[in-house]
Amino acid sequence: MTVSWGLAALTVLDTEPIDQIELAQRHGFDTVGLRLLPAAPGTISYPLHTDRAALRAVSARLASSPVDVFDVEIIRITSEFNVDDHRRLLDAAAQLGARAVLVAGDDHDLARLTDAYARLAQLCAEYGIAASLEFMPWTSVPNASSALSIVRQADGPARSILVDTLHVGRSATTLDDLAAIPVEWIHYAQLCDGSVPAPPTNDELIRQAREERLVPGEGGLDLGGIVASLPPATPISIELPNEPMRRVIGTDAWLERLLSSAKQAIGDSASATTP
Repeated sequence: MTVSWGLAALTVLDTEPIDQIELAQRHGFDTVGLRLLPAAPGTISYPLHTDRAALRAVSARLASSPVDVFDVEIIRITSEFNVDDHRRLLDAAAQLGARAVLVAGDDHDLARLTDAYARLAQLCAEYGIAASLEFMPWTSVPNASSALSIVRQADGPARSILVDTLHVGRSATTLDDLAAIPVEWIHYAQLCDGSVPAPPTNDELIRQAREERLVPGEGGLDLGGIVASLPPATPISIELPNEPMRRVIGTDAWLERLLSSAKQAIGDSASATTP
């Protein structure tokens, strides 16, 4: 088995899905992640689930490309969450061939959040799509152990935890915490580097996560240790927004640098865990 490399939506968020697929193909990525719903109000997304013509066009481009869609983004579980509101998104994700949907937990009522996640996982299972709950230190799911406690109360094959190296390094998460996640609950991971020490405020944590991640090997995160704690050959999505650096060298050179640096940073860990 070999590691599958993905180009996350946030890395090139200003790029339309068809052009993102083209970029991924040109630079040796195996998959893409597409952002269908915004991460925050007013931010960029490409709502293919509400635009049938655009969905058909993207599906046609995928049919002529070696690149696949791995995940779609982003379902946020808030206090007003209604699982049925996301059927159309999951319909589109299934048409695109997606294997996972990124889920964020933003309801401070943990019992309600846990119940909502369980219902979403049940719906995702109908589509053969993993409900990948991402822990982020400023959310209601701040670390790996909190994600594990939520996901373990759901049922079925769609249960999933998304590991982002930045959030591992900036939350109360240890390598032992990662190793405790059942193998079948990890469908993919997101990779970048980050500055050390971590920012002291949530506002700066969020800003850096959305705007100023670092190239693998150029920060202080234990990328090799994190990847070695994951199941063998876990698919890796490079999520690395840094517009100032991208503008300086250009998108094509930027993506070449990211993929090369990512492979170099975790190469030993990936090969050690790959049969």
